[in-house]
Amino acid sequence: MTAQLPEATGSFGEKPTLTFPDAAPPAELEVAVLSRGDGALVEAGDDLVVNYLGQLWNGPIFDNSYDRGSSINFPIGVGAVIGGWDQALVGQQIGSRVLISIPPHLGYGDRGVPQAGIKGDSTLVFVVDIVGVN
Repeated sequence: MTAQLPEATGSFGEKPTLTFPDAAPPAELEVAVLSRGDGALVEAGDDLVVNYLGQLWNGPIFDNSYDRGSSINFPIGVGAVIGGWDQALVGQQIGSRVLISIPPHLGYGDRGVPQAGIKGDSTLVFVVDIVGVN
Protein backbone atom coordinates (compact mmCIF):
# COMPACT_ATOMS: atom_id res chain seq x y z
CA MET A 1 0.00 0.00 0.00
CA THR A 2 1.27 3.46 -0.89
CA ALA A 3 1.57 5.85 2.01
CA GLN A 4 -0.78 8.78 2.21
CA LEU A 5 1.04 11.93 1.20
CA PRO A 6 0.09 15.58 1.53
CA GLU A 7 -1.62 17.32 -1.35
CA ALA A 8 0.18 20.27 -2.92
CA THR A 9 -1.49 23.19 -4.66
CA GLY A 10 0.09 25.36 -7.29
CA SER A 11 2.05 24.62 -10.41
CA PHE A 12 5.71 24.65 -11.32
CA GLY A 13 7.32 27.93 -10.27
CA GLU A 14 4.53 28.91 -7.83
CA LYS A 15 4.88 28.67 -4.06
CA PRO A 16 2.91 25.55 -3.10
CA THR A 17 0.56 25.02 -0.18
CA LEU A 18 0.49 21.60 1.48
CA THR A 19 -2.59 19.95 2.98
CA PHE A 20 -1.74 16.98 5.19
CA PRO A 21 -3.78 13.77 5.49
CA ASP A 22 -5.05 12.61 8.85
CA ALA A 23 -2.41 9.87 8.93
CA ALA A 24 0.98 9.14 10.42
CA PRO A 25 3.94 10.12 8.26
CA PRO A 26 5.52 7.39 6.13
CA ALA A 27 8.39 5.53 7.80
CA GLU A 28 10.43 5.47 4.57
CA LEU A 29 11.19 7.86 1.74
CA GLU A 30 8.18 8.59 -0.47
CA VAL A 31 8.43 10.47 -3.76
CA ALA A 32 5.54 11.64 -5.94
CA VAL A 33 6.06 13.43 -9.25
CA LEU A 34 3.39 16.15 -9.27
CA SER A 35 4.23 17.32 -12.79
CA ARG A 36 6.83 15.76 -15.06
CA GLY A 37 9.24 17.97 -16.91
CA ASP A 38 10.59 17.29 -20.36
CA GLY A 39 14.27 17.99 -19.67
CA ALA A 40 17.23 15.70 -19.23
CA LEU A 41 17.46 13.31 -16.29
CA VAL A 42 19.23 14.57 -13.18
CA GLU A 43 22.47 12.65 -12.66
CA ALA A 44 24.58 12.20 -9.53
CA GLY A 45 27.23 14.91 -9.49
CA ASP A 46 25.08 17.48 -11.33
CA ASP A 47 25.03 21.02 -9.89
CA LEU A 48 21.25 21.09 -9.48
CA VAL A 49 19.18 24.30 -9.50
CA VAL A 50 15.86 24.15 -7.64
CA ASN A 51 13.13 26.10 -5.95
CA TYR A 52 11.64 24.40 -2.91
CA LEU A 53 9.34 24.58 0.08
CA GLY A 54 10.18 22.59 3.21
CA GLN A 55 7.56 21.88 5.86
CA LEU A 56 7.36 19.59 8.88
CA TRP A 57 4.77 16.82 8.59
CA ASN A 58 1.58 18.46 9.87
CA GLY A 59 3.69 21.37 11.10
CA PRO A 60 5.09 24.73 10.09
CA ILE A 61 7.08 25.66 7.00
CA PHE A 62 10.74 25.82 8.01
CA ASP A 63 12.27 27.08 4.76
CA ASN A 64 11.38 28.00 1.20
CA SER A 65 13.10 29.65 -1.71
CA TYR A 66 9.94 31.11 -3.25
CA ASP A 67 9.67 33.90 -0.66
CA ARG A 68 13.34 34.77 -1.21
CA GLY A 69 12.71 35.05 -4.93
CA SER A 70 15.79 33.07 -5.89
CA SER A 71 16.57 29.43 -6.56
CA ILE A 72 19.41 27.55 -4.90
CA ASN A 73 21.98 25.22 -6.40
CA PHE A 74 24.00 22.37 -4.94
CA PRO A 75 25.71 19.16 -6.04
CA ILE A 76 23.21 16.28 -5.98
CA GLY A 77 23.80 12.60 -5.35
CA VAL A 78 27.19 13.08 -3.68
CA GLY A 79 26.29 13.60 -0.01
CA ALA A 80 26.27 17.42 -0.06
CA VAL A 81 22.58 17.57 0.98
CA ILE A 82 20.35 15.38 3.14
CA GLY A 83 20.07 11.78 2.01
CA GLY A 84 16.39 12.07 1.13
CA TRP A 85 17.15 14.73 -1.46
CA ASP A 86 20.02 12.72 -2.96
CA GLN A 87 17.80 9.63 -3.29
CA ALA A 88 14.66 11.43 -4.47
CA LEU A 89 16.04 13.88 -7.02
CA VAL A 90 18.64 11.84 -8.92
CA GLY A 91 16.84 10.34 -11.92
CA GLN A 92 14.08 12.98 -12.05
CA GLN A 93 13.57 15.07 -15.18
CA ILE A 94 14.48 18.74 -15.29
CA GLY A 95 11.30 20.80 -15.27
CA SER A 96 9.54 18.42 -12.85
CA ARG A 97 7.76 19.32 -9.62
CA VAL A 98 8.34 16.61 -7.02
CA LEU A 99 6.76 16.01 -3.60
CA ILE A 100 9.11 14.26 -1.16
CA SER A 101 8.37 12.90 2.31
CA ILE A 102 11.65 12.32 4.13
CA PRO A 103 11.80 10.29 7.36
CA PRO A 104 14.23 11.46 10.08
CA HIS A 105 16.97 8.93 9.21
CA LEU A 106 17.20 10.39 5.67
CA GLY A 107 16.78 13.97 6.88
CA TYR A 108 18.64 15.54 9.77
CA GLY A 109 18.71 12.42 11.96
CA ASP A 110 18.55 12.40 15.74
CA ARG A 111 20.13 15.83 16.05
CA GLY A 112 17.52 17.66 13.95
CA VAL A 113 18.06 21.37 13.36
CA PRO A 114 16.79 23.04 16.54
CA GLN A 115 17.29 26.59 15.25
CA ALA A 116 14.89 25.78 12.38
CA GLY A 117 12.40 24.02 14.68
CA ILE A 118 13.31 20.58 13.29
CA LYS A 119 13.40 17.91 15.98
CA GLY A 120 15.28 14.62 15.74
CA ASP A 121 12.04 12.74 15.05
CA SER A 122 10.71 15.19 12.43
CA THR A 123 9.48 13.97 9.06
CA LEU A 124 10.26 16.58 6.41
CA VAL A 125 8.06 17.27 3.41
CA PHE A 126 9.40 19.15 0.40
CA VAL A 127 7.93 20.35 -2.84
CA VAL A 128 10.86 20.78 -5.22
CA ASP A 129 10.77 22.43 -8.65
CA ILE A 130 13.78 21.18 -10.63
CA VAL A 131 14.79 24.25 -12.59
CA GLY A 132 17.96 22.98 -14.26
CA VAL A 133 21.62 22.16 -13.86
CA ASN A 134 24.66 24.42 -14.03
